[in-house]
Amino acid sequence: MHALSLGTWWIHWASVAEWLMAIVLIHQYKPDGQTASTQRIAWAMLPALVSAMAACTWHLYDNAEELRWLVTLQASFTLIGNAMLAWAAWSIKAPSSLEDQI
Repeated sequence: MHALSLGTWWIHWASVAEWLMAIVLIHQYKPDGQTASTQRIAWAMLPALVSAMAACTWHLYDNAEELRWLVTLQASFTLIGNAMLAWAAWSIKAPSSLEDQI
């Protein structure tokens, strides 16, 4: 595993653990009247977690060319995760939800 130093590995795995803990805590947080919006935030964080785990896995195997598809997977999940988090954050303060209009 010559690709990353021990310190960099520590930061990578600590970030994954921190992100996972944040998802669990946000999922459990239930402020008055905003249960659905906090649940959306927690679910929207999952693609970013998959992205981070894909990057760590690729580095774990010394950036092997056979696993290059993990780079594409990581980039795709980053894009999906960013879009989902933007939507979830917007939905917290949206002027009126679609559910109210139906």
